[in-house]
Amino acid sequence: MEHWSAQGLRYLKGVGPKVAEKLHKLGVKTQRDLLFHLPLRYEDRTFVSPIGSLQPGRRSQIEAEVLHASVHFRRQGRSRRVLAARLADTTGVITVRFFYFSANQQKQFEKGNWLRCFGEVRSAQGELEMIHPETEVIDVENPSPLSETLTPIYPTTEGLHQISIKRILQQAIEKLKSEGIAETLPQAWLDKNNFPGFTSAMIDLHCPENRRDSELIAQHNHPAQNRFIVEELAAHRLALLERRRQIRSRKTPAIQPDEKLQQRLKQALPFELTGAQQRVLGELMQDFGAGKPMIRLVQGDVGSGKTVVAALACLPVVESGYQAVLMAPTEILAEQHFQNFDHWLAPLGLKVLNLLGADKGKKRQQKLALIASGEAQVVVGTHALFQASVEFSRLGFIIFDEQHRFGVDQRLALQRKTRGDEMAHQLIMTATPIPRTMAMSIYADLDYSQIDELPPGRKPVTTSIISEQQRESLIKRVAGSCAEGGQVYWVCTLVEESDALQCEAAEITYETLRQQLPQLSIGLVHGRMKPAEKEATINGFKNGDINILVATTVIEVGVDVPNASIMIIENPERLGLAQIHQLRGRVGRGLRESFCILLVRSGLSELARTRLEIIRGTQDGFAIAEKDLELRGAGEVLGTRQTGEMSFKIADLMRDQKWFPQVEVLAKLMQLPENAEVRTELLHNWIGERQDYTDVG
Repeated sequence: MEHWSAQGLRYLKGVGPKVAEKLHKLGVKTQRDLLFHLPLRYEDRTFVSPIGSLQPGRRSQIEAEVLHASVHFRRQGRSRRVLAARLADTTGVITVRFFYFSANQQKQFEKGNWLRCFGEVRSAQGELEMIHPETEVIDVENPSPLSETLTPIYPTTEGLHQISIKRILQQAIEKLKSEGIAETLPQAWLDKNNFPGFTSAMIDLHCPENRRDSELIAQHNHPAQNRFIVEELAAHRLALLERRRQIRSRKTPAIQPDEKLQQRLKQALPFELTGAQQRVLGELMQDFGAGKPMIRLVQGDVGSGKTVVAALACLPVVESGYQAVLMAPTEILAEQHFQNFDHWLAPLGLKVLNLLGADKGKKRQQKLALIASGEAQVVVGTHALFQASVEFSRLGFIIFDEQHRFGVDQRLALQRKTRGDEMAHQLIMTATPIPRTMAMSIYADLDYSQIDELPPGRKPVTTSIISEQQRESLIKRVAGSCAEGGQVYWVCTLVEESDALQCEAAEITYETLRQQLPQLSIGLVHGRMKPAEKEATINGFKNGDINILVATTVIEVGVDVPNASIMIIENPERLGLAQIHQLRGRVGRGLRESFCILLVRSGLSELARTRLEIIRGTQDGFAIAEKDLELRGAGEVLGTRQTGEMSFKIADLMRDQKWFPQVEVLAKLMQLPENAEVRTELLHNWIGERQDYTDVG
């Protein structure tokens, strides 16, 4: 007989076809899936705050009397009607507003009613307010009891309210309490680590019983959390190790490392490779000779020389009769790589070709024919490379640059273009430094290399933070630098997450600078321009015809102009530290003393200033990455919010590093043959149906 946890949602009250469809969007298809739909956070509704003690920015609970309420109309916005009410207790007054409301909600705000409200407190024109709080009418003499524990808040989707999710979830929790469920982890391991069993741990997370439990959960230090944190991290590690096992079992192109072409290229280069570059190149050559598919991550700070290592690695691939391909996340970066590869490899007799989304018609067909015939030995491009129309003759080596910008499914789409059942060698490069211990956990399916040495001659970049009020003096400084032959990047960002608004900000800055500096040539680049326009402007900047390049963060990677010595970043607090560090890496590449100027608005928060001080204080990308992970979270920094990539229900890669040793032990334990059945269950619970995570094509 089917266990209750494996049953579908139709057995639960309140789950009809429409609700089931919404739950499916959240990855919930069975009652067991419901249990693993864990709270995003918890809200404290165990006490009532006097209005006089409220602080803006905090979510709080109040009990107050309705003094008066009214519905008025406004000229702008999708909703014309606004419900506004003034509420008071003995300590103060607050305004409550609703832009969308029902007739029943409006009835709650009759004068003299007492309401219990929960929501975020804001400050508007010096007065306190709540927008769309949760409300209920209470009997002031005999109010309904307050919650005794933290209130869980669950991930949801459009049309599915918290109340509905909680009612549905409570049914699964009651079944768990009465009927139990099989343990998924070895009891001896649980006992050794003093972790609770599955049933009690799951109940504690969904409905903590006492204030102490609530406090521990709020501190992310409850035994139930610890058990599931380790379990989830182990499941992800198992998935990665399984992917690695599958990859290693595949046939692979036979690459015979031959250093003839490599020596010719090294002799032609105007610089000597660093020791770190030589070491990593040697590791790649060992991978080629191992008879198994290479799958290696190479990390290197901005300017450490990853690109030339990748170019050198392509040579034995081509000599062995295979094609190599480099995939970049933007057309600007792809064009930069193409120019470098063509400059280095064409004199050796190799055919290098670029394929971009902008290629259309006859030009595109000609390029596709060269790739399909094998005449194009090294191909550089963007997402256009994994389109169905692109066919390779003998694809043997794939290089992904800035890998975190591609989802796993995108990487697999390119991998599937190999011939027959062969698995192409993969080199994955990133200039986003990740601490080694974390990289070994996040990328357990990859071998790991690090170019931890900058080429000689790279000048340190002096970083300063200046106020928007000093803009005029900054413009004079820019004019003076350009008069002496220097060039300047001026990067525009906005608080709003909108490409259109960022492009508009860049256009306004561009026009303003043209008026203020008519004697200088100023260029503009943003994501909404046509590729040909962007390319022409960037080439003008590279050639020295343009003094100042105004841009959005589209130039974060890919533009290499040694003569540029000043990088100005507006609203830098909106960016991650690693992103600012990469932008800063665009300067300091030539002989000029170089500067990065962070142009900030007044009223910068203490946290924002602390973050920017980190950038000002160090040039070490790995130290910056550590701080970025602490302050922003691993999902933002590592780019794991991509299709097919890791996302966590309860674990946090930065916060939970202390559990990595237990994770490694548990993952090894779960790989034993006797744990095969529960291992499958474990992967289903935490990885679910994200097949691309383990599918290698």
